Amino acid sequence: MMAGLVGFARGLNDTPKIAALWIGAGVGSPGAFVLVALFMAVGGWWGARPVGRTMSVEITPVGSVDGLIATTVTAGLVLAASTFALPVSMTHVAVGALAGVGAASGGARWGTLRRIALAWFTTLPLAAALAALSLLLLRRFPL
Repeated sequence: MMAGLVGFARGLNDTPKIAALWIGAGVGSPGAFVLVALFMAVGGWWGARPVGRTMSVEITPVGSVDGLIATTVTAGLVLAASTFALPVSMTHVAVGALAGVGAASGGARWGTLRRIALAWFTTLPLAAALAALSLLLLRRFPL
C-alpha cells in the first residue's frame, strides 16, 4: 500500500516537471510529446539500474518495518512538498529517509552516503557554471 502512495506522490510531484519539458519542447506538438517521452524512457532505461541498486542495497539493510518507515516518510514529504509547489527530488527524499533508517538502526553505509552527498553537492554549482559558460560562449560566438 505504501509503495502505491509513493508512486502517487511521484506522479503528483513529477507531472509538472514533465509538462514543463513538453511545453519547453513545443506546446501541443505530438512530435514534442513523443520526443520528451522517448528521452525519458531512454534515460530511465540507461540510469535506473545503478540508481535502483544503490538505493535498494547499498545505503543500508532494510527490513519490512524499516522499509515501511522509509516509504511513509518519503511519500509524506513529497506529498507535502507538492502541496506547496516545491520541486523536490523523489530520489533525494527517499535516500534521506533510508539514511535516517540506517542511522537509527546502525546499518547505514556512510561511504555510500558520502559518495551520494558529494554528487549532489557538486551537481548544482557545476550545472550553474556550465550553463553560464555556455551562455557566454553563445553570446560571444552566435550560431
